[in-house]
Amino acid sequence: MRLRFLSRFALLAASSLAAIAATPDTRPNIVFILADDLGWSDLAVYGSSFYETPNLDRLAAQGVRFTQAYAACSVCSPTRASLLTGRYPARIGITDWLPGRPAQPNERLRAPALPDRLPADIPTFARAFQAAGYRTAFIGKWHLGGQPEDLPDRHGFDVNIGGSGRGSPPAYFSPYRLPNLTDGPPGEHLDDRLTREATDFIARAVRESQPFLVYLSHYAVHNPLQGKPDLVQKYAAKLAAAPLAGPAFDETGPDGKVRVRQGNPTYAAMVANLDASIGTLLAELDRLGVRENTIVIFTSDNGGVSTSEGHPTANTPLRTGKGWPYEGGVREPLIASWPGRIAAGSHSDAVVTSPDLFPTLLELAGLPAVPGGPLDGVSFAPVLLGRAATEADRPIFWHYPHYSNQRGRPNSAVRAGRWKLIEWLEDGRTELFDLSADLAEANDVSRAHPAITAELLEKLRTWRQEVGARLPTPNPGYRPTP
Repeated sequence: MRLRFLSRFALLAASSLAAIAATPDTRPNIVFILADDLGWSDLAVYGSSFYETPNLDRLAAQGVRFTQAYAACSVCSPTRASLLTGRYPARIGITDWLPGRPAQPNERLRAPALPDRLPADIPTFARAFQAAGYRTAFIGKWHLGGQPEDLPDRHGFDVNIGGSGRGSPPAYFSPYRLPNLTDGPPGEHLDDRLTREATDFIARAVRESQPFLVYLSHYAVHNPLQGKPDLVQKYAAKLAAAPLAGPAFDETGPDGKVRVRQGNPTYAAMVANLDASIGTLLAELDRLGVRENTIVIFTSDNGGVSTSEGHPTANTPLRTGKGWPYEGGVREPLIASWPGRIAAGSHSDAVVTSPDLFPTLLELAGLPAVPGGPLDGVSFAPVLLGRAATEADRPIFWHYPHYSNQRGRPNSAVRAGRWKLIEWLEDGRTELFDLSADLAEANDVSRAHPAITAELLEKLRTWRQEVGARLPTPNPGYRPTP
């Protein structure tokens, strides 16, 4: 199955290379922006009526908005590894955030051991761009190993600003106390600082007439919840003027307490400031005269936190959020813009996932495919350029053999066309959902469709063997909670 997709990518790449005809003078610049813990419903253009995101809404109006884009995992480090390498997290072995959640005696299974870093021998898209003469910068959250030999500058980035083994900032206001990032003036906001580092890097590259790749990896909107006071006051007033319609939480469903209505003023302030910082970056691209030749892609690493840790956001109409295999944990906003090349104001229902970014960026820039191991991603450059859609029935997979901080349990999952199957690894129980009719995953139809359930379960188990996915084992010290 994977070889068929690799062959398809090779053919598409060959045709697109001829069409783009990239040269050192015309190669597009790349700005890839990754948010942290931002849910599918957290942008106004994706349906939020409480949060305000005018800059990201404008970016969507200038390009394409994907409605069925997925993170490779429901937590951060696995998705980040997948984005960089074009491989599923299970193939790499990074299946949980690093260094991972400590085992608990009330957990029936023991999770497989995790590596402590992204292996240095796996090719990244940054290395490909660096080898092609691009100036490359990583700015922000890394969370794929914290030793000097593990950092972004050992994985293809000329510059590392703020990247470390940390998964969240001690504070969003300076002093940040983050490795590889000097503190700013007291009270400086981290979003603003990272954006300024990005625009400074871009300005230097433009002055030196070099194409650039910037990976701007924001810590926002991850905990701790800290918003600019004026923005917090704005959204508190907005909430007071128009109180929530219905309860903010549902405590009666099978997933325990989950937020179902957006309305946290501090979280709203964090979303607003993230959006404003992206507006600043886009304005600088315009000022420097490079916006027309710059591809900007925005997405998030996993769903919004809705079932724990203060329950800051709701992913409604999607089920649950970060740490869960349901749509709220893995379906993400994805926006791409390239003026004159990507149709403005368009949207796509193509099913895409994190490993697809690697071959997509290389194809858009006219760079050759990278040798050196398996590639799970399939380029969606033809979708961006209006030439073709990805195969509707292409299965995509998840494997999370862990217990999450958000109360999720070990699982694997597969989506193929309209169908999504989840296998719960504690007891082998399966759930089947028809996403075309049940986006909220409220109705398990596995009993009504036993043949489809069996077929997808077989696909999932075959895939796990192919990628070498490691399974949890019984916990010998298991003690049920009284």
